[in-house]
Amino acid sequence: VQLQASGGGLVQAGGSLRLSCATSGITFSKYIVGWYRQAPGKQRELVATISRSGTRNYADSAKGRFTISRDNANNTMYLQMSSLKSEDTANYICNVKWGSAAFWGQGTLVTVSS
Repeated sequence: VQLQASGGGLVQAGGSLRLSCATSGITFSKYIVGWYRQAPGKQRELVATISRSGTRNYADSAKGRFTISRDNANNTMYLQMSSLKSEDTANYICNVKWGSAAFWGQGTLVTVSS
């Protein structure tokens, strides 16, 4: 199983980024998929998830600014982030979960300059 996150980088406050997470080795459509983030010195926290049926769940910090989506045909999930703030600076990590099975990617670093 592989989860390869990409799309991170340096962006100014107020800007946008689109993260991608390409997966392989799983039947992607069966999984709940999501994005988490971990800032330096802080615990990992949920950003957003999307279920098999397309139901989305967002952390309060992400509501109205971030959009999670999935492309089952290409086994890929996305996180569209806009109106970025300095406090969004973190390593963004993708996750897939199905029953007791869960897999994590390595993350992609997002740095928001103020």
